[in-house]
Amino acid sequence: MIAISAAMLSTISAHAAEGMWTMDRLPLKAMRAKYGFAPDQAWINHSQRSSLRLAGGCSGSFVSPDGLVMTNHHCVRECVQQLSTATKDYVEEGFYAKTGKDEVMCPTIELNRLDAISDITARVKKATAGLSGAAFSKAQKAESSKIEAECVGDDEARTRCDVVELYHGGVYDLYRYHRYQDARLVFAPEESIAFFGGDPDNFNFPRYDLDIGLLRAYEDGKPAKVDDYFPFSANGAEAGEMTFTLGHPGRTQRLLTVAQLDRARDADLIPRLLSLSEIRGTLNQYATESAEAARTSKTQRFGVENSLKALGGQLEALLDPAIFAMKRAQEAELRAYVRQNPKRQAEYGSAWDEIAAAQQTYRTFETPYKLIENGGGLMSDYFRMARMLVRGAAERAKPNGERLREYTDAALPTMTQKLFSSAPIYPELENVTLAYSLTRMRATLGADDAFVHELLGKLAPEAMAKNRIAGTRLGDPAVRKALWDGGQAAIDASTDPFILLARQVDPRARELRKRYEDEVEAVEQKNTEKLAQARLAKYGTGVYPDATFTLRLSYGEVKGWDEKGKPVPPFTNIAGAFDRATDFDPFKLPASWTTAKDQLDGEQRFDFVTDNDIIGGNSGSPMINRKGEVVGLVFDGNIRSLGGAYWFDEAHNRTVAVHSGAILEALKKVYGASRIADEIAAARP
Repeated sequence: MIAISAAMLSTISAHAAEGMWTMDRLPLKAMRAKYGFAPDQAWINHSQRSSLRLAGGCSGSFVSPDGLVMTNHHCVRECVQQLSTATKDYVEEGFYAKTGKDEVMCPTIELNRLDAISDITARVKKATAGLSGAAFSKAQKAESSKIEAECVGDDEARTRCDVVELYHGGVYDLYRYHRYQDARLVFAPEESIAFFGGDPDNFNFPRYDLDIGLLRAYEDGKPAKVDDYFPFSANGAEAGEMTFTLGHPGRTQRLLTVAQLDRARDADLIPRLLSLSEIRGTLNQYATESAEAARTSKTQRFGVENSLKALGGQLEALLDPAIFAMKRAQEAELRAYVRQNPKRQAEYGSAWDEIAAAQQTYRTFETPYKLIENGGGLMSDYFRMARMLVRGAAERAKPNGERLREYTDAALPTMTQKLFSSAPIYPELENVTLAYSLTRMRATLGADDAFVHELLGKLAPEAMAKNRIAGTRLGDPAVRKALWDGGQAAIDASTDPFILLARQVDPRARELRKRYEDEVEAVEQKNTEKLAQARLAKYGTGVYPDATFTLRLSYGEVKGWDEKGKPVPPFTNIAGAFDRATDFDPFKLPASWTTAKDQLDGEQRFDFVTDNDIIGGNSGSPMINRKGEVVGLVFDGNIRSLGGAYWFDEAHNRTVAVHSGAILEALKKVYGASRIADEIAAARP
């Protein structure tokens, strides 16, 4: 169990490196007080425009004026597999484009650079004033869609705009991005060094991973020219030196109520972990059938293993009585503040009870909602494409403000990039995952459930999956494009078995989604807005907002920690990788490294840790120093960081990064990638 002192119970207690801060609300006074340094506006603007978001869920950065992008191997892994074949496995062998002509477009990667932030709180709250329930939800979504459409204008190919809720509705910002949809793979090492140590080392330290992937952003068929990028520091940072991460943490829940945390533990995490365990067994069994089965399923298996460990760490945090004691104390502190003033009590006092009631409502239909609407039920790329097509035809016929949020004009370019991509779909793997998910749906909802009867008829899940996959043509991007362009008439006329399945599922799925949005989401949003206002009134914006997959800056320092009385030094070196290596996976070094051993500097630092505050989504974040130079590439946290979704453990929470010097050393001496190493080295302002 984690011991938590009384001083740590306050919502605003000052932890050394705690906080994922938005770029327009940085804690400059706190930085200066602790480190004697705070960035000026020019530094902030440059860092913001040098940073990137990978729309699929990672972070990255420009590292040269010619659009070279640094991120993690595991963030480009799907692209690497999509470009692989049965005879050329770039995941295993690595990829390097020796010339610019050899750089290959990733089918589904979109890069976003944040160009502007504007406060639209007053406008959104005016649109929802006096509303609740379904009316509140409808008005909020309609106004958000309108704002995004106005922001994008006629430049949807290069502009993306997102309305962002901060402090759970206390603040609404508009984020305007420059969109790059042509991202080409430049370099990816072998997975055996990118993920050296595999699952045993995952979320641990010491580490010896070269978890890097290099892309290049293109515009109009040419490498993008950018004014803002991060130059490299070959020497990196020393112990105790101030460091910054700039990335896009996915979701934290540090400001949730106790009732919401109860639901997260019992209704979300525990069932999800059980499901992932079953999926892992199914996929691992499939992988034993052939080398091709192992290759095509490897990305899914990697994702499942990573999720199991990450979500397991989150569950461990929520099972710790000390953490719940801290959360209850924080909630009690805010409740007491609200009760002190009759006006505040009248305005905010009922919010906790309303949120708690919504959690109970959710539990009455959570299982069918997850299985039928929210992506947990039908594990199939064919079905995912079919749902996009069926819903796309229906939603695009509506006014922009009345559509489902993922089908608004501002969101469509990202969706169609995935829908029309050339990424392969593997029918044999589809058979396995779809049959598994149908079997699980039948077992969970019950063999006598009306929806299960409607879906399966008299077929076994395996037979239904096989029949539909044998008859579909949705693996062909041209077929998907024709159905999309043909609109509702094309969907109505289609006899593709997955289009028919999506049409069959959609009415029930929409019904469940509407119930969730009206009875749970809208209640939560309305009342978390109230709590956000109370929290902002008490603490101001000196409290950072929960992560929302938007650009955040975290500051800290290079620092090890004590684990059960044993000091963990902050650095590893290249020689340590060879010492740790065996002849067996996952500790087997690739041949390129064993061949280059004598040329490598064994004392070169390899990976290191800092006390920066990160969470999932920060993968690929650049770690920079005060000069704005890359000193590392974030790729993981230690095992203690997994509870970071709910709180920050100052003593033990650590960020794990690849050292900038190790990246340059490997590019030059292991991979002969002098073209890229020289481009990085020359990229000085």
